[in-house]
Amino acid sequence: MSTAQHIITIAMIVLGTMLTRFIPFIAFPSDKPTPKYIQYLGKVLPAAVIGLLVVYCFKDVRLTSGSHGIPELIGAVIVVVLHFWKKNMFISIAAGTIAYMFLVQMVF
Repeated sequence: MSTAQHIITIAMIVLGTMLTRFIPFIAFPSDKPTPKYIQYLGKVLPAAVIGLLVVYCFKDVRLTSGSHGIPELIGAVIVVVLHFWKKNMFISIAAGTIAYMFLVQMVF
Protein backbone atom coordinates (compact mmCIF):
# COMPACT_ATOMS: atom_id res chain seq x y z
CA MET A 1 0.00 0.00 0.00
CA SER A 2 1.12 3.51 -0.74
CA THR A 3 1.43 6.24 1.87
CA ALA A 4 -1.81 7.82 0.67
CA GLN A 5 -3.63 4.51 1.06
CA HIS A 6 -2.24 4.14 4.58
CA ILE A 7 -3.46 7.62 5.50
CA ILE A 8 -6.90 6.98 3.99
CA THR A 9 -7.16 3.65 5.82
CA ILE A 10 -6.22 5.20 9.15
CA ALA A 11 -8.64 8.09 8.57
CA MET A 12 -11.49 5.66 7.84
CA ILE A 13 -10.72 3.66 10.98
CA VAL A 14 -10.65 6.85 13.07
CA LEU A 15 -13.94 8.01 11.53
CA GLY A 16 -15.60 4.65 12.14
CA THR A 17 -14.40 4.57 15.73
CA MET A 18 -15.54 8.13 16.40
CA LEU A 19 -18.96 7.50 14.86
CA THR A 20 -19.57 4.42 16.99
CA ARG A 21 -18.57 6.41 20.10
CA PHE A 22 -20.58 9.58 19.37
CA ILE A 23 -23.80 8.30 17.72
CA PRO A 24 -25.35 7.07 21.01
CA PHE A 25 -24.91 10.55 22.54
CA ILE A 26 -26.51 12.15 19.49
CA ALA A 27 -29.35 9.62 19.21
CA PHE A 28 -30.13 9.60 22.94
CA PRO A 29 -29.40 13.03 24.45
CA SER A 30 -29.22 13.31 28.23
CA ASP A 31 -32.12 15.78 28.44
CA LYS A 32 -34.56 13.20 27.02
CA PRO A 33 -35.55 9.91 28.66
CA THR A 34 -33.96 6.79 27.21
CA PRO A 35 -36.49 4.74 25.19
CA LYS A 36 -37.90 1.68 26.93
CA TYR A 37 -36.58 -0.75 24.31
CA ILE A 38 -33.04 0.56 24.80
CA GLN A 39 -33.39 0.12 28.57
CA TYR A 40 -34.68 -3.41 27.95
CA LEU A 41 -31.74 -4.22 25.67
CA GLY A 42 -29.37 -2.86 28.31
CA LYS A 43 -30.80 -5.37 30.77
CA VAL A 44 -30.95 -8.49 28.59
CA LEU A 45 -28.01 -8.17 26.18
CA PRO A 46 -25.16 -8.72 28.68
CA ALA A 47 -26.55 -12.11 29.72
CA ALA A 48 -27.32 -13.00 26.10
CA VAL A 49 -23.77 -12.17 25.01
CA ILE A 50 -22.26 -14.24 27.83
CA GLY A 51 -24.57 -17.14 26.91
CA LEU A 52 -23.54 -16.86 23.28
CA LEU A 53 -19.86 -16.91 24.25
CA VAL A 54 -20.38 -20.00 26.40
CA VAL A 55 -22.09 -21.83 23.54
CA TYR A 56 -19.31 -20.75 21.17
CA CYS A 57 -16.61 -21.97 23.57
CA PHE A 58 -18.17 -25.41 23.92
CA LYS A 59 -19.13 -25.92 20.25
CA ASP A 60 -16.00 -27.89 19.31
CA VAL A 61 -15.81 -30.08 22.43
CA ARG A 62 -15.80 -33.76 21.50
CA LEU A 63 -16.96 -35.98 24.34
CA THR A 64 -15.98 -39.16 22.48
CA SER A 65 -12.31 -38.39 21.86
CA GLY A 66 -9.19 -37.14 23.56
CA SER A 67 -9.75 -35.49 26.90
CA HIS A 68 -13.57 -35.86 26.64
CA GLY A 69 -14.10 -32.16 27.38
CA ILE A 70 -12.72 -32.43 30.90
CA PRO A 71 -10.41 -29.34 30.69
CA GLU A 72 -13.25 -27.24 29.30
CA LEU A 73 -15.63 -28.40 32.01
CA ILE A 74 -13.11 -27.79 34.81
CA GLY A 75 -12.33 -24.31 33.44
CA ALA A 76 -16.04 -23.47 33.23
CA VAL A 77 -16.68 -24.72 36.76
CA ILE A 78 -13.80 -22.60 38.06
CA VAL A 79 -15.24 -19.54 36.32
CA VAL A 80 -18.73 -20.11 37.75
CA VAL A 81 -17.56 -20.87 41.30
CA LEU A 82 -15.17 -17.92 41.44
CA HIS A 83 -17.74 -15.58 39.99
CA PHE A 84 -20.38 -16.55 42.56
CA TRP A 85 -17.78 -16.34 45.32
CA LYS A 86 -15.85 -13.16 44.43
CA LYS A 87 -18.32 -11.40 42.10
CA ASN A 88 -15.36 -10.24 39.99
CA MET A 89 -15.56 -11.10 36.32
CA PHE A 90 -11.87 -10.43 35.66
CA ILE A 91 -10.67 -12.80 38.37
CA SER A 92 -13.10 -15.55 37.42
CA ILE A 93 -12.37 -15.42 33.67
CA ALA A 94 -8.61 -15.15 34.21
CA ALA A 95 -8.53 -18.07 36.65
CA GLY A 96 -10.69 -20.24 34.39
CA THR A 97 -8.51 -19.46 31.38
CA ILE A 98 -5.29 -20.14 33.29
CA ALA A 99 -6.67 -23.42 34.64
CA TYR A 100 -7.85 -24.50 31.19
CA MET A 101 -4.51 -23.68 29.55
CA PHE A 102 -2.59 -25.46 32.31
CA LEU A 103 -4.75 -28.57 31.93
CA VAL A 104 -4.47 -28.60 28.14
CA GLN A 105 -0.70 -27.98 28.09
CA MET A 106 0.44 -30.05 31.08
CA VAL A 107 -2.16 -32.68 31.94
CA PHE A 108 -4.14 -33.71 28.87
